[in-house]
This record gives sequence, C-alpha cells and structure tokens, in this order.
Amino acid sequence: MRCVLGIDAGGTKTTALLADEQGRLLGEAQGGGANLKLHGELPVEKVLHDLLEQLEAHGRIAAVCLGMAGVDRPGEREVVLSLLRRLGLRVPTRIEHDAAIALVAGAPDGVGIVVLSGTGSIAYGQDAHGGSARAGGWGPLLADEGSAYWLGEQALRRVTRSLDGRGPESALVELVFAQLGLERAEQLVPRVYEQGLGRVEVAALAPAVQAAADRGDPVARELLEGAAQALARCARAVSRQVDLGPGPYPLVLAGGAFTACPSLAGLFERELDLPLARPRVLDREPVHGAVRLALRLLEP
Repeated sequence: MRCVLGIDAGGTKTTALLADEQGRLLGEAQGGGANLKLHGELPVEKVLHDLLEQLEAHGRIAAVCLGMAGVDRPGEREVVLSLLRRLGLRVPTRIEHDAAIALVAGAPDGVGIVVLSGTGSIAYGQDAHGGSARAGGWGPLLADEGSAYWLGEQALRRVTRSLDGRGPESALVELVFAQLGLERAEQLVPRVYEQGLGRVEVAALAPAVQAAADRGDPVARELLEGAAQALARCARAVSRQVDLGPGPYPLVLAGGAFTACPSLAGLFERELDLPLARPRVLDREPVHGAVRLALRLLEP
C-alpha cells in the first residue's frame, strides 16, 4: 500500500501524519521543535528521524510534503531536501513554508489568505492564478508582531515597568512570576539572562496575557489589541498583492497564539477591515494541509 507523509515542523512541536492514497489517516507522531533557524540541522534531523521510526510500520511512503518556517528563503529548501534524503526518503517531495500548508488545511483549493501566529507570525495569500504574497515572517528581531513570542516578550516588558513604577500595576506580574517559578522581583534578571529564557519559553507566556485580560487587566487587554492590529495589518498587506476576485474568500487563522489567547480572533476580526474576507479559526492541525499537498504528488 502506498502512503503519503505530511509533516508540520514548527518552532515548538513537530507533527507528522501518514495517510493512504484516499487520504485516510493511518498514523500520527509528534516530536519537539524542528526549525532550522531555531534548532539547527542536526537536531531537526533527529526529530524527523524519530517521527519516521514511529510511523514506518504503517506502510510504504510514496510522497512527502513538509512545511517549515523559513524554507522559502534561498538555500533552505535544498538543505531540508538533503536532510530527508539522508533519512531515506527518496520519493517525490514538496517543501513548503508553514503558512502554505496551514492555508491548504483551511482552504482545500489553496486560494485565500492565512494568518499564522505561533512562535512567530506571518500572513500568506495565494490566488487562483498562482500569484502569492506574504507579510511578516521576518523573525523576532525584525517582524514577528502579534505572535505568541511577541506577546510573551511584551508581557515581560510590562512586568518590569510595573515593578519599577514606570507603568501601571498589572495582573501580569503575578501570572508571569507564577509561570516562571519566581517569588521576588530580584529573581527575574537571573531567570531571564543567567538561566536563559529561550524563544519557546517566552512564547509560552502568551496564555498569561489572556488570563490577565480575563481578569479585566487593561495592560493585558492593550497587548492583545496590539497583537490583533499587527496581524490585521499583515492580512491587509497580503490582500493588496494577490487577486482574490470580486467575491468572498477564506481567511484562515492558525497557530498556537489563537489557541493560547482565545479572544485574539475576535479582536483581529474587529481590526481587519476586509469586507470580502471570511475569517475563521482553523479547526484542524495545519499538518492536514501537508497531507493534501503530498497526495497531489501521486496524481498522474
């Protein structure tokens, strides 16, 4: 039996699905983050190797689609292809960035816009003529506004302002300290700089922002509104660069930030200002889009 393999290699976790030629799922495996920029080539190879070991008993892999942030940059797609060959996957293979597979997961024909907000953030759109565009996705130092990492980083900054008296008191102090296992203000600097607070750990603070907002905290609410505004700007920028026609089109909201902060989707819709867009939160994992794209490789 021929099978296809879909992989979503994210900054925080990696998910792989194995399906038969009719798209019926045969197996699922999960592993740690597998982003080339965040983790490096050898750790990514190990994660993928472990996933393949979990799935190899289900059938012969005849096609693969892997989604990963950053692989649309020069040279990175070739690195991933070489890595997969070393793992024994010498079959028709499609390498896409993570936003592209998320779009296909929510809009099967791949036409529309996706706003992906996870450890990083990006908006990506594709039209029926093959045109595509992106906005954001430049990484944390350049443009990951509205991502879970951005929310976590901004929460830390608001915490220090509150502790200093440079900003208003906020429930974020209690919630962030609890998540980081801190009891006193003087423990914050060693926790961040000496013990090291990685990008994934910072992104994991996003739920604290939602929890503070749920308590009526204006500082947290301001952060969520800022995230929504940033993501809406990305969506509008993409909409100006692709031809999505005169009728309604899907706008898929995907990524862990929308799960960690449930109010973010509603705030985003309020800021969007794209009358023809039909926003909805993706109700399945983006890796299902990778499976659909892998199945297309089997078509005659």
